[in-house]
Amino acid sequence: MNTPDFVVAIPARFASTRLPGKPLQLIAGEPMILHVARRALAAGAREVRVAADDPRIAEALEGSGVRVAMTSTSHQSGTDRLAECADIAGWDDDVVVVNLQGDEPFAPAAGIQAVARILVESGAPMATLATPVESAEALFDPNAVKLVRAASGDAMYFSRAPLPWARDAFASDRGRLPAGGPWLRHIGIYAYRAGFLRTFAAMPPGQLEQLEALEQLRVLEAGHRIAVGITPQPFPPGVDTPADLERARKHLAARLDPDTEQQP
Repeated sequence: MNTPDFVVAIPARFASTRLPGKPLQLIAGEPMILHVARRALAAGAREVRVAADDPRIAEALEGSGVRVAMTSTSHQSGTDRLAECADIAGWDDDVVVVNLQGDEPFAPAAGIQAVARILVESGAPMATLATPVESAEALFDPNAVKLVRAASGDAMYFSRAPLPWARDAFASDRGRLPAGGPWLRHIGIYAYRAGFLRTFAAMPPGQLEQLEALEQLRVLEAGHRIAVGITPQPFPPGVDTPADLERARKHLAARLDPDTEQQP
């Protein structure tokens, strides 16, 4: 199936607690939010909107071809911010919206396209991506969100805990992954119709969401489907801390260095 017509909405919050001013932090001399917006444009989105909470973000995007929706500074989540963005943009309820996080400056275009396709092909109200867990360290890392999915491809659960639990193997050794396991790490990119985005934002937080601090659990707890596809290309780690930012700077510098074998 060809990639459907879709738009990309990028939530950008200036007052990040772990990395203040995160959208405007420079990578290769340009604001991070500009790198993210370019990834959305490269994926062929019909429209790209940055849902910002600070005019400095809008200033950084002038001349980029990306439109900015100035949203409230009081939103509690990125979903709330994107729902306001959808209203500002005037998107009809059936528009396919890809939620690309504002701290993903290296998101592959193929992954952005894939999540839009999965949404349409599955008929689910929401879709996301995953990638195989490659180490026991990642499986036991609470910052790496794991998921299990049904044979249909729909998500069954998301958790910060190791999931599923290999009872016999981990009873003797938690330092390595048993061969052939179905362990998947969640990639925080989503697609939904604009109408469901509005519905999602209007739902009260669920108990599971509050326990795990994972907003997508609100959807499962309310009985809605989330289709999960395997990303066609790796998603390099996002930028959430000063250490992540330094790593991203080195990563892009290596890609741009003509003396390295990597290509931009």
